Amino acid sequence: MPEQKKTIRIKYFTDKIERLAYIGGKSDWIDLRAAEEVTMKAGEFRLIPLGIAMELPKGYEAHVVPRSSTFKNFGIIQTNSMGIIDETYCGDSDQWFLPAYALRDTQIHVNDRICQFRIMEHQPELSFEETDALLNGDRGGFGSTGKA
Repeated sequence: MPEQKKTIRIKYFTDKIERLAYIGGKSDWIDLRAAEEVTMKAGEFRLIPLGIAMELPKGYEAHVVPRSSTFKNFGIIQTNSMGIIDETYCGDSDQWFLPAYALRDTQIHVNDRICQFRIMEHQPELSFEETDALLNGDRGGFGSTGKA
């Protein structure tokens, strides 16, 4: 049975950014854009407004991460590595932001694609069962894959 398409209500805080679009067949990540001009010096932190707020479906959250080209193009990194926005952050003034740290002087323009997001279903409820052995083969320790 095909999964039902989800509809998400979105509020834009500016008319200066392109509207969000889901581009099927390419990637299921959706680009987010800077909603204002931002100038940062190396070592500065800034919450960069993304110009949107959303009502996510119940039981879902958004995962916000940098685009692969964000560091190369703008010299910024996302300070929380990955942002999680749950469905309760849905008020009229709950604008999304990218928490950014500049590693070099940089200029970000309105409508620059600086991060991306996807909608994920919440993790199911879990329980943990303690054991003395996992009964599986070891992989060789942390960071062991890809060794020559």
